Amino acid sequence: MPTGALVIWWVTLVVAVVVVLPLAWYLLHRVWLAARAIERYAREALEAGAGIARHTAAVAALEQTVAAAGALVAGAEAIARHAGEIEAALGRRTLRGGA
Repeated sequence: MPTGALVIWWVTLVVAVVVVLPLAWYLLHRVWLAARAIERYAREALEAGAGIARHTAAVAALEQTVAAAGALVAGAEAIARHAGEIEAALGRRTLRGGA
């Protein structure tokens, strides 16, 4: 093998070991750190989403309560109306001298 080819081979090898490998190691390390940060942020987002889901579960119960409230109001109005009728009937009976 000619001397020039050996020199080129060794220079290329030294450049690869001294420049390319550390640069590749540095870039891969940065990618690994970024991936860990993304994983941490995704875990935090998942926990936050689960918390939001737990805290908003009461909204469905509130909607059921609002739906039932209409029936309760109608029932209360009917009771008030009937109580008024009973009161009026008892008032008439008392005025007539009943027991």
